[in-house]
Amino acid sequence: MLNLDVYDVVVVGGGPSGSTAASDLARQGKRVMLLDKAGRIKPCGGAIPPAAIEEFAIPDELLVAKVTSARMVSPKGIAVDMPITGGFVGMVDREHFDEWLRARAAMLGAIRVTGSYESITRDSAGYAIVHYSTESDDGDGSEQKRSHMVRTRLVIGADGASSKVARQEVDAAADVNYVYAYHEIVQSPAASTGFDPARCDVYYQGVVSPDFYGWVFPHGDTTSVGMGTAHKGFSIRNATAGLREAAGLKDAATVRREGAPLPMKPLRRWDNGRDVVLAGDAAGVVAPASGEGIYYAMLGGRLAADAALQFLATNQASALATARKRFMKAHGRVFWILGIMQSFWYNSDKRRERFVSICRDKDVQELTWQAYMHKKLVRAKPMAHIRIFFKDLAHLIGFARV
Repeated sequence: MLNLDVYDVVVVGGGPSGSTAASDLARQGKRVMLLDKAGRIKPCGGAIPPAAIEEFAIPDELLVAKVTSARMVSPKGIAVDMPITGGFVGMVDREHFDEWLRARAAMLGAIRVTGSYESITRDSAGYAIVHYSTESDDGDGSEQKRSHMVRTRLVIGADGASSKVARQEVDAAADVNYVYAYHEIVQSPAASTGFDPARCDVYYQGVVSPDFYGWVFPHGDTTSVGMGTAHKGFSIRNATAGLREAAGLKDAATVRREGAPLPMKPLRRWDNGRDVVLAGDAAGVVAPASGEGIYYAMLGGRLAADAALQFLATNQASALATARKRFMKAHGRVFWILGIMQSFWYNSDKRRERFVSICRDKDVQELTWQAYMHKKLVRAKPMAHIRIFFKDLAHLIGFARV
């Protein structure tokens, strides 16, 4: 048997999900390796709701902006503002946010390794052997690729929407629908230009996206301008250029450009029944309709870590399934509702126009923000839900004025 380093858990992927899992496990005294590629920045609007700030102890200095309102823009250019009463949504830049999370995991005791996951094999003792590669400079300017192996009892696959761990180990990963997200980080203009550094703008227009939406999200000195679509052949760069012009950011200096797929539905299974459990985008936990992923990724990482602790204590592979069960019990209904919203309201500009019109309603605004900020369906105001139901019905059958 090879003399390999042995870990309780190897976490593949150092985004919010993997870093959270590694932190939680290291905090419990487990020997954890956090394996992550170098130089990867995910395209993301960067919204952090209060629930995430509180539950995952996100320090205020990581927030590059505090948003206090959202503006919905219809296909006809009609803007509807949705102010946040008594709170804010934090904004982060993923380049710095993700690195801070990785550094926190290391500070708590996780072993950070920069490299690329390759595959998993098993030894005669039943341990998983994680194969990965690293690159180093041999001194002559050329990069030399080297192969490595470590032994572990469990692997957490948190390596994104195109997860190699998921494709190799979990059959359900073959049934994923994606939205391709693209954004450009630009220099923020002065507030005097009409740009509001405390407002997120969301464009529900077919020219920006035929099936999703476009966004202009402030990040302090910079701003994220982007969109998403599942339609192959749709020009995301042309759409983003048009969005920048509509938002008055055509001439803003571009800092960087990024694109990546986003899964739009949780996988029906997150574990392989043996020694692998998925988390974050690898498990498909990006919210439909909104595309929100940071909070759900971090929660998925925490639930995967909890499942891992139970697995390590009992050696029962059935413990791995608890990560998905707990997530879906808490948020499955919200994902189902958001999926219906996306498939119906994003279907045409006519429906988008009505959707933005609905957002004028104060009941809709209050319940939407409460659900988003605190990650719970609001049940305390049944009459507000009833009013919204009849208003939605009027829009659906065309009686409401736009």
